[in-house]
Amino acid sequence: MKPFKLGILGSGKGSNMAAIADACLSGALPCQIAQVLSDVPDAGILKHASDRGLTGRFIPPGKFRTKLDEEAEAEFIRSLQDAGVDLIVLAGFMRILKGPFITAFPNKVINIHPSLLPSFPGLEAWNQALSYGVKVTGCTVHYVDQGIDSGPIIGQATVPVLDQDTAETLHARIQQAERQLYPDCIRAIATGRVEVTGRRITTKPA
Repeated sequence: MKPFKLGILGSGKGSNMAAIADACLSGALPCQIAQVLSDVPDAGILKHASDRGLTGRFIPPGKFRTKLDEEAEAEFIRSLQDAGVDLIVLAGFMRILKGPFITAFPNKVINIHPSLLPSFPGLEAWNQALSYGVKVTGCTVHYVDQGIDSGPIIGQATVPVLDQDTAETLHARIQQAERQLYPDCIRAIATGRVEVTGRRITTKPA
């Protein structure tokens, strides 16, 4: 049976990628990581890939600060297509993907965001939640579309906001929830249990 191949993109420490990779290597997640790509040459995600014997690659992002330039985007697309990936997993990838990238991989790009979308899209969502005073926040796995954190929601996990929380403690607990939720959602997609109808996503039981 053909393995379900993942391409993982990240810019930072790579804790979510490490959790996904370990789940794949242990057999808990029926997937194979075909490629790990980063826009940062010394990103921790590339070290996590190297430590696990996975193919990791830095691709220069170009001249823009928040998105890939056309040449870089084309190289990301080419590299992922050459690796034959079935799903692209964004794990702390700090650049907006638009246009050709989303068109090249329709309904094949997912992201995890540290809030219960549609609340608190954008940067430092845990800080936004803390400042707003909500009592519950969490994380969301969603498909990536042309907007910012606006794609159809695949799964969510809740995290209580404690009275004594700081931005750091709240973020740490959200990250713990992410490391459980992301592999669960990837597993549901890889095993064909996720159905997309417009913005509504249903997940069949395992």
